Amino acid sequence: MAQQQSKWFDETSDEPMIADQAQRLETFLAAMADGMVDEAELQAQEARLVQRMREVEPLLDEPLHAKVTQLLCELTAYDIMQAMHSMQQARPKTVFHG
Repeated sequence: MAQQQSKWFDETSDEPMIADQAQRLETFLAAMADGMVDEAELQAQEARLVQRMREVEPLLDEPLHAKVTQLLCELTAYDIMQAMHSMQQARPKTVFHG
């Protein structure tokens, strides 16, 4: 029996579901359990990412490799922008006038 393909988008809202899936990973849940991400957890996640990339890259023909590379770049840019936006929203709105 074939494994069911993970969906990238919610069928009703068309919203991306990748972040939701990532937040259910056991390794993510363990890293976030104390509310902080330490250097070792970050390095372990990077190692898992590199491992997956090394597994998948040889399976891609050149046109698909180019599309997946662009997808990864767009996803990374989105993640950085979302993190910056969240930090900006969390900043105090008032200015101290000592």
